[in-house]
Amino acid sequence: MADLPKERIQASRPFIVTDVDYCGPFYYKPEVRNKSPHKCYVSVFICFATKAVWMELVRDLSTGAFIDALKRFIATRGIPSCIWSDNATNFVGAKNELKELRNLALSEVHNFCLSNGFDWRFIPPRSPHFGGLWEAAVKIAKQHFYRSVGSSLLGFDELQNPEDLDVLTPGHFLIGGSLTALPEPDLTTLNYDRLDR
Repeated sequence: MADLPKERIQASRPFIVTDVDYCGPFYYKPEVRNKSPHKCYVSVFICFATKAVWMELVRDLSTGAFIDALKRFIATRGIPSCIWSDNATNFVGAKNELKELRNLALSEVHNFCLSNGFDWRFIPPRSPHFGGLWEAAVKIAKQHFYRSVGSSLLGFDELQNPEDLDVLTPGHFLIGGSLTALPEPDLTTLNYDRLDR
């Protein structure tokens, strides 16, 4: 068995190297009555090092919808240095569209933003076994979705905005709930010279 890639073992912030794949289709009820359910998809972003998962709901498989999901991901998780994906047309189209934007950027602000861009890499064509990390995350996401929603038909906003804003932490697996830490004392009233750490 070969060694793990260096990105999997180097210490870095989460989602510096990210894998992305689509999960679905899922169905949601339209806002207009008596219409058939519409398809939607989930864009699954996986951290290469920690295997943390971030999911974004998208309306269709178009390049524009994926770029919107990528923008939302970057707004919350920061700019990755590298994104890995399969050769799906929406991912290839997104890479080409971002490359065109990079070539069209003329202002100093755009040049600064684009110079801090990221690399986009694809696995070889017709070789899904190269994407085992994200395929496993997609499988788990589908299982949890179908177990929690079942046969219910939710609206698009219900799929996108959860009512329960608690996050799943390692403490949930260790003790069955979130870990609580002792509150830190308020040191803002102390003189700065008295602080030793």
